[in-house]
Amino acid sequence: MISSILIANRGEIAVRIVRACREMGIQSVVAYSDADRHSLAVHMADDAVCIGPPAATDSYLNIPNLVSAAIVRHCDAIHPGVGFLSESARFAKEVTDAGLIFIGPPSETISMLGDKVVAKQTAIKHGVPVIPGSAGSVSEISGAAAAAEEIGYPVIVKAAAGGGGKGMRICRRPEDLAGILQIASGEAEKSFSDGTVYLEKYLTSPRHVELQVLADSFGTVVHLGERDCSVQENHQKLVEESPSTAVGDDLRARMGEDAIRMFSALDYVGAGTIEFLVEDGKHYFMEVNARVQVEHPVTELVTGVDIIAEQIRAAAGEPLRITQEDILLRGYALECRINAQAPGKVTHYYPPGGFGVRVDSFLHIGAVVPPFYDSLVAKLIVFGRDREEGLARMDRALSEFEIEGIPTNMERQRQIINSRVFQSGVFGTDALEYIKKEIGV
Repeated sequence: MISSILIANRGEIAVRIVRACREMGIQSVVAYSDADRHSLAVHMADDAVCIGPPAATDSYLNIPNLVSAAIVRHCDAIHPGVGFLSESARFAKEVTDAGLIFIGPPSETISMLGDKVVAKQTAIKHGVPVIPGSAGSVSEISGAAAAAEEIGYPVIVKAAAGGGGKGMRICRRPEDLAGILQIASGEAEKSFSDGTVYLEKYLTSPRHVELQVLADSFGTVVHLGERDCSVQENHQKLVEESPSTAVGDDLRARMGEDAIRMFSALDYVGAGTIEFLVEDGKHYFMEVNARVQVEHPVTELVTGVDIIAEQIRAAAGEPLRITQEDILLRGYALECRINAQAPGKVTHYYPPGGFGVRVDSFLHIGAVVPPFYDSLVAKLIVFGRDREEGLARMDRALSEFEIEGIPTNMERQRQIINSRVFQSGVFGTDALEYIKKEIGV
């Protein structure tokens, strides 16, 4: 078993991993930047090590510093958390080349899945339904135009190495394609140092549904049901729930079979997520996230499975402690992402509590939210017997949650979950558009 882990991340996910390590009897060592020197994760960990100045490029993205920190602190493994280097094939390789365990899939798997074109071709090879699109990447307008004509407008241009909405543009008319292609490719180059893009049919109002998967090195692959992530702003998720109102038993079974077949073929090890678009009872492969997701607590509440602990055990070469037959989805879980709308110092902090309420956060009175990183400061997750109870509990929890010193999106989140659109359970990825109209924004 792993005895010591360097946590190469920050914020709420670093706190979450520290807690898992403590329960598993593993020493936690948090890598921190100068900006996070007094963070909650640093305070809670068994040890901590500074890996550079505030800029992420000099700290959380500095591979030599992170690997050196793990070696100096006598760690067995590195957990990359989410974001930053969590899906970097180079980082995974350099970690293992240094004789350490990377808590994630092998670098070869990350590399293949990181290229969205290759990932899509892999899905096709293993019989997973995909959205109609270009046969591969497109670089010249002539090839792109021919592909778009065959697919049918509207189309969406996507970065092959992308994620998080970067390098992604919708094109509704042939005359706009050249300009959109250039913009998307330029943004992809800037964000991922890779301007490769490809085309897909743009589904106007699908649901964004993902399945959580766990796999070990003994060939066991299980899925833990779905999460619905359809409520988004600029392709960034705001609200996640499980189960999805768009998924019944038959569709869940079909998606689960596809997920297990693909992850088994990949010889995948650890936690991962396969993302689908769902429309008219059909599901289409989008991508695989070769890491744990921000929204993993939603699945933990409806399954009772500690995803971080199972991820660590799988990386250590241990078998999963669960089989597919053990996975029973019970009740309903909902997560609202609480984002800071400006940096600052927290002057008052009162998190909600009570039955069925969980808060994953790094905030406390006096905590500083720096301007250098992602805006996520807390995740509020609730559990209920059904969706109606879960929504009522989230409304109550949001009304209790008090954060002062920094502006947040909590009031907007409350408007979302109380909107007629969200309450109805019938919406697509354009849900926020209609919710804004409803609340007069």
